[in-house]
Amino acid sequence: MGRYVARRLLQVIPVVIGVTFIIFCLVFALPGDPIQALAGDKRADPNIAAILRAHYHLNEPLYQQYWHYISGVVTGDLGETYNGRAISDIVSERFPVTLKLGLTSFALEAVIGIIAGIFSALKKGKFIDNVVLVSTLVLISIPVFVLGSVLQLEFGVNLKITPVAGIEHGWPQSYILPAVVLASTSMAYIARLVRTSMMESVRADYVRTAIAKGLPTRRVIGVHAMRNSLIPVVTFLGFDLGALMGGAIITERVFNMPGIGGQLAQSVYLRERPVVVGLVTLLVLIYLVANLLVDLLYAVLDPRIRYE
Repeated sequence: MGRYVARRLLQVIPVVIGVTFIIFCLVFALPGDPIQALAGDKRADPNIAAILRAHYHLNEPLYQQYWHYISGVVTGDLGETYNGRAISDIVSERFPVTLKLGLTSFALEAVIGIIAGIFSALKKGKFIDNVVLVSTLVLISIPVFVLGSVLQLEFGVNLKITPVAGIEHGWPQSYILPAVVLASTSMAYIARLVRTSMMESVRADYVRTAIAKGLPTRRVIGVHAMRNSLIPVVTFLGFDLGALMGGAIITERVFNMPGIGGQLAQSVYLRERPVVVGLVTLLVLIYLVANLLVDLLYAVLDPRIRYE
């Protein structure tokens, strides 16, 4: 197990270098001048613009700019924005918001999705199964910004149960509504995935054998059928954890939350390459760690899986 973890950690290095270089190239290819973007509609002073371009190595070739960036990352320096603010300060300020939102959404989609999928599988063809299938189809069909606006109107404006926007009320008051919106689509997918996987498991020979031995239904479902059914769900949750961190751009905009998603969108608009690459690097590391945890959980859920 230890050797496997070490190999996976070593694989992080080329993945991070490759992804950051691709993102760096994509941002570099964006049209426009990032220094002129700082001045807005006014024309930037030529002398100040020349000094800024030299300071941020904008006149150098792409590979040299990337070398300057990745050299700083190795030493723990993510660089600074074109306004002179350290990117590490932006991460420390905005990442806790996205982290709370992402983890709250993750918990909601995992708990509700798994429970709904289990009940739907055990009550196949009955009322509960039909409710789960219809409700999940509706959640998948509704765009996030539409669902967010409707919930804001109903729970925030009309019923006044939750804040309409912002994070002034802290967790969980300011986070529960956007978390529900962010988790809605994944929650529906998880419920359907659990339903399909559980229906396959309850027809397996080992489940029939457990029932024939006279084991209680709760143990047969909760131990024998549930563990194997959760393997594809854990895989989905591992990928979705990173997606929740990086895919909250629309949700954070709708609910006016100062998180990583809004900063990433703003940095792309302003062509701030170091900020975009720095934030993407952080999200890539989250993806890699989540996938490593998923691989390790496989051995817990299925004893037949072992890592040499």
